[in-house]
Amino acid sequence: MIPIICIVGSANVGKTTVLEQLIPALKRRGYRVGALKHDVHGFEMDHQGKDTWKHKRAGADTIAIAGPTQVASIRSTAAEMPIEETVARYFWSERIVLAEGYKRSHFPKIEVFRAELAAEPLCTEPGDNLIAMVSDDPPPVEVPCYGFQQIDELAALLEERYLKERKQHPVEVRLDGKKLPLKGFVQDIIQGALRGMLSSLRGWKEPNRITVEIQCDGDPDR
Repeated sequence: MIPIICIVGSANVGKTTVLEQLIPALKRRGYRVGALKHDVHGFEMDHQGKDTWKHKRAGADTIAIAGPTQVASIRSTAAEMPIEETVARYFWSERIVLAEGYKRSHFPKIEVFRAELAAEPLCTEPGDNLIAMVSDDPPPVEVPCYGFQQIDELAALLEERYLKERKQHPVEVRLDGKKLPLKGFVQDIIQGALRGMLSSLRGWKEPNRITVEIQCDGDPDR
């Protein structure tokens, strides 16, 4: 599974500022980085009067806009999608995903802390899975602490712990977003059989990645 690291902290503490420095620090090390923002209040990306807004108002469940160098889509869901399923669906080519928020998740967390804004950190229990803190005045914690000018050192920690020499598996199967463990010989069988069948079809050309989705009976949103 792609490593998911949550950046958490109180409101206006500087989470986005840390992300704005951490993303390029990891990019300089040669990694593709995904960023995911959690908005507990919901969000609206489309603007009233735009064509895509009209498509959505007309009843489209998924709308998208595509240009020469980027594509964006908005999809209606029956309920909030778990973070791991969101990453599995939309971040298939990234090596790491940095999520702003998701403080109640079980994923590793970096807390941004300022004593003038909060009496104590959000992550105080072992189950919070705190791996590091960014603060100029950190409280006593048993994890590495970095100042706001030490983001490159924080990137080095993430690289060493989650990215360096991490094996890239050629085949990954997910059931409703959850990774299914596969032994090496099973991956080889799936990859060989799939490539063999697809290579006989019109339009086949040697790809870098093959993506196959199978819709089983049930809720199409899940």
